[in-house]
Order: sequence, then structure tokens, then C-alpha cells
Amino acid sequence: MPLICLVRHGQASFAAEDYDVLSDLGRAQATVVGQELARRGLRDPYLVSGTLSRQRDTAHLVADAAGFKQPLHQDARWNEYDHLALLARYAPSPQDSQSMQDLLDHALLAWMRDPDATGGQAWAAFAEGAAAALAELSAVLGRGRDAVVVTSGGLLAALCGTLLSLPYDGVVALNRVTVNASVTTLVVGGSGTTLLTFNEHAHFAGDRRHLLTYR
Repeated sequence: MPLICLVRHGQASFAAEDYDVLSDLGRAQATVVGQELARRGLRDPYLVSGTLSRQRDTAHLVADAAGFKQPLHQDARWNEYDHLALLARYAPSPQDSQSMQDLLDHALLAWMRDPDATGGQAWAAFAEGAAAALAELSAVLGRGRDAVVVTSGGLLAALCGTLLSLPYDGVVALNRVTVNASVTTLVVGGSGTTLLTFNEHAHFAGDRRHLLTYR
């Protein structure tokens, strides 16, 4: 049965002028997860990423480290939501005790519960787009072919939430703990696509512990 490895992009440049650029640490993370995927012996992997720079660059570094020669396909449905727009619209005024993650959790949950989401994409449309991209990818994989998709934490949480029928609070909880350059594995079978593992990051254990980041 085909396997789909969903890889969260490496660490982006938080608080920099352009967030959508891998940090030096993010580039190192991408190389390490590429080495991990090479170890797994994936079968003629079909490579996909979103169109964001941090996703594309992670995908190229993964492919180089893993020795994948297949072309990279890009699909904007694997892109992350705009977290800055989300914070501007839904986050409360920050308090001294609130971290950026707390504010993002609040904004994400408010977006999910907003039936109108005027001025931007609705959560339902975001999640449905991710599910459609996954369904199309699952359909093109033959019995002897796997896939690697480089995407973002919000997409991963949305897909896992859909596959597990989680409430909104559960999706936010998944989003909060997703590690940069982690691997979430799906298996494609006769009854559909099933979540096999979530947020694998043992490749950042031991002497690589310093590479473990969440944001």
C-alpha cells in the first residue's frame, strides 16, 4: 500500500522582515529529515510541496539529502494559512503573560468558530482544500509508489483533524505541538487514507536534540 509522508517545513524566520524564509536551523532540519526519509527506503517517491518559499526550499533540501531525483510538484492547496492576518483579525490584545503561541491558539480557534470569516478564507474551505489535495494525491499513487509532501503545521493539523474526526480544540492542540521538519505518515488502502503516525521527530533526538523546534 502506498505511504504518504507529510513533512512540516523547517523553521522559518520568525520576527524577521520576511517570515517565509528558512532560518539556518531550518535548513539543517530539512537536511536531517531528508536523511531520515532516505533511510526509510521509500518507493519512487512522488514529491509535492506547497508554493510558499519555506515549503519549496525545504522540499529541495529534503530531496538533495535523500537523493530523490523525481521532479517537485507544487500545489497551493498545501499552503499554510496566513497567521499574521489571523492574529490581526482574531487575537485579543496581548497580555504580559500571554505568549505568541497562546495568541495564535486563540485566533485559530476563533477562526474555526467563525461561520462567516468575512474578509478572508473560511476554515471549512481551508480544511476542505487540504482534504481535496490529499484525495487527489492518494488517487495518483500506484500500489508500488509512495509520496513525500512538504507542507505546514496548520495543514497537518487540519488533515489529521479530518481523518480522526476531531473537534476544533483537538485540531488546535495538534497544531500547537507539531515539530519543524517532523514526519506524519498516512497509508492509502482500499478503504481510504488512514493516519498511521503523527509528528515523528526521533531524528532530532540525542546529539541532534538542539535541532528540535516548534516555531
